[in-house]
Amino acid sequence: MTGGAMSGLTRYLTAAVLVRGADSGATVGLLLLAADRHQSAATGGLLVAALTAPHLVGPWLAVRLDRARDRRRLLALAYLVYGVALTTGALAVGRLPAAAALAAVAVAGCCGPLLTGGLSSVLDDVTRSRRGRGWDALTYGVGGTAGPAAAAALTASAGPLGAVLALAVAAVAAGALVVTLPAAGAARPEEAASLRAGLAVLIRRGPLRRVTLLTLLAALQLGALPVVAVRFGTELHGTAAAGATLTVAYGAGSLLGSALVTAWPLRGEPEVQAARLFAAMAVATAACAFAPGYAVAIAGFAVLGVLNAVSFTATLAARGAYAPAGAQAQVFVTSAGLKVTSAAAGAALAGAASGFGGQALLLAAAATTGLAVVAARVDGKLAPAFVPAP
Repeated sequence: MTGGAMSGLTRYLTAAVLVRGADSGATVGLLLLAADRHQSAATGGLLVAALTAPHLVGPWLAVRLDRARDRRRLLALAYLVYGVALTTGALAVGRLPAAAALAAVAVAGCCGPLLTGGLSSVLDDVTRSRRGRGWDALTYGVGGTAGPAAAAALTASAGPLGAVLALAVAAVAAGALVVTLPAAGAARPEEAASLRAGLAVLIRRGPLRRVTLLTLLAALQLGALPVVAVRFGTELHGTAAAGATLTVAYGAGSLLGSALVTAWPLRGEPEVQAARLFAAMAVATAACAFAPGYAVAIAGFAVLGVLNAVSFTATLAARGAYAPAGAQAQVFVTSAGLKVTSAAAGAALAGAASGFGGQALLLAAAATTGLAVVAARVDGKLAPAFVPAP
């Protein structure tokens, strides 16, 4: 890899950590800000929902991204809008009617898909190596961990408003870096797929359909695990804090898994790798349910984190390998938006079913991910083999 390419990758990774850390940290920052302004817990929850729910507009934004002559500029604009809207919403909390704050935060949320899948869709313009996908997956883990930690630390030193404003600045800074990336190699606007055609790609292309199925059903488990961890930790160790420790172990495992695939990139067909890794995750989840003690459960959740990170890297590689040039952004952004929605559903289902106990919830999660693997395998047997477009 040339020095210029390495420099471009460094700028990409810095921007990715900044913007993904800002997005994950904003949820914590908004909750702390609402509490500081003596708003109800419901208001804090609505602010978080306003930031996450608009991810569903991702497919429409992705069409714009696929058709843009310079995708870097559109991404930078989205990050600027995110920062300004988040700032506006934060300033409005407790000072203006709740609707005003929610509307501003929702505008920031509409940009959310371009902070995740949208940015990943231009990675091939920086590097096409498997190691690059590993680095990209690592930015999700680092951003997801560092963002909330930064929000908490900044709240302690500068107050919750200062924390949210700092996160908004981080998003804008990421936009400034994105503009400096190597020129995008997007399809010409007239060659970009329409919204309908872009969505159809996820269904009609066998490998993409199967990887999307694996992603969606496994995301149910991803969203449910924090809820399950609290329940399971309490049952094993007697305190809710024990559940938090399981969640931390899972997060640490995710960071380790991302680092591993960065050092030793996955090889072979991405779809095959994804299916094998999700199968391993289903087995590991079921094994966690029968952990004989708390220490073993901690180790089991760490293993789950490793497998989640590695399987996520495989899905990123699959999207990059199988998505046509005119629908790259739509594949990445739509998949990311659907994953967020599925994870939210998993958290809600786990909360509603928490009365069944941690072991039952873990077994249900394992069965769901296992079902996805079986369904993908059956689909692969029935569907014709994928032939890359010339």
